[in-house]
Amino acid sequence: MKTWSLRRTLLAVLLGLTLALWVGSAAIVYLEARRESQELFDQSLIETGHLLLSLVAKDAREHGLTGPIDVPLRGHPNPHQYLLFKVRDAQQRVLYRNDAASDIALSRSAPDGLSWTSIAGQRWRLFSLWDAQRSLQLLVAEPTSHRDDISRGFFYRIALFGLLLVALATIAIWWSIHRVFRVLQACADEVSARTPDELADVRLAGAPAELHPLLLEINRLFGRVRQSRDNEQRFTADAAHELRTPLAAIKTNLQVLQRARSEAEREEFIAALGASVERATRLVNQLLALAQLDPHSGAAADLRAGDLARLLAGQASQWQALAAPYRLSLSVVMAPAPCLLHADSLQMLLRNLVENALRYTPAPGLVVISCGVEAGRSYLRVADTGPGIAEQLHERVFERFVRLVGVDCGQLPGSGLGLSIVRSIAERHDAHIILGTGLQGRGLAVEVVFPAA
Repeated sequence: MKTWSLRRTLLAVLLGLTLALWVGSAAIVYLEARRESQELFDQSLIETGHLLLSLVAKDAREHGLTGPIDVPLRGHPNPHQYLLFKVRDAQQRVLYRNDAASDIALSRSAPDGLSWTSIAGQRWRLFSLWDAQRSLQLLVAEPTSHRDDISRGFFYRIALFGLLLVALATIAIWWSIHRVFRVLQACADEVSARTPDELADVRLAGAPAELHPLLLEINRLFGRVRQSRDNEQRFTADAAHELRTPLAAIKTNLQVLQRARSEAEREEFIAALGASVERATRLVNQLLALAQLDPHSGAAADLRAGDLARLLAGQASQWQALAAPYRLSLSVVMAPAPCLLHADSLQMLLRNLVENALRYTPAPGLVVISCGVEAGRSYLRVADTGPGIAEQLHERVFERFVRLVGVDCGQLPGSGLGLSIVRSIAERHDAHIILGTGLQGRGLAVEVVFPAA
């Protein structure tokens, strides 16, 4: 299975976003600064042109101009890479020029205002201006090298500053991610250092808020595991205790059977041995049923649409035969009761309810099994004329291996698992159980109410 690193992914994504944002913002700042600088250079060139033209026009009015006058550029190391200007009259005769422009031809057909021109293979910014009488034309040119040098210097500075910021951001992002993952690693170390019996909650102190949902779910999982472990330990202890009695009875019956002195005693002890085996078999079967119905076992009931009346109709004859040895009257009252059900588990539920009713109802008595719909919900009810259960014991009777003391148990002793199985099956059907008064104002009625279909 291919794995990937969340730490490296976050570092790469955050650094990539930081670098992309910096490059984008730096490009915007550089382009905007270059545009502003171009406008400033152009404005300076225009102002210089107006000033030169006004000076030349004044000099021409006062002294008159007949030939070219060269203006030297002193103090500049390379006059050919500096400002060039020429002033012409209406006949295109050169009146004024600086010495660097003496051997450079500035276009006579340049449009008024700002334009671009090429001189000696280099790009220059050109400004053309006429006086009000259109008797004098000024051409002033500036090389783009000045502008490029300033833009290049600004670019180097912003790049250096940006690289410093990226380096600082990388350190900050790495430190932040390392700190967060250090908390995760601490939680992982805390869990990994535990033994299988240590299921205490993971500490939330010091963990970031975003990590709390994960830690809470881990703690809930630990809680379910603790509950499952406790249930299994209690179930194992109770099962071992309950199995000890029938196994001891089997061992005793075998020992007595070995010392039988007559055929009649042998038959009697064989019958007792069979009863003990039957009781142990029933207990084991009920334990297996409870294990299958355990919500932690992972097995889920496949509920399908069905009718409780059809389920009762298929089992009615078997219950009639089962009630005969107890000398009890058993009747089945059926009405349509549609619901979502799992037929096999509901048959187990019915069998436990009916066997409990037969076991605890003294003869002669009555047991009624019925189904139908009340208040839009389907129900299944088993009522008898037995001793019933006191209201304060209604919750306790659903616990495993709980048998009521002082109640006539009828023909066979019970295991205390029947109603636990009934409750587990009802929970898997999202149904709830109601215990009430049985028939003829006495006894017990167990009603299983299913969700609306």
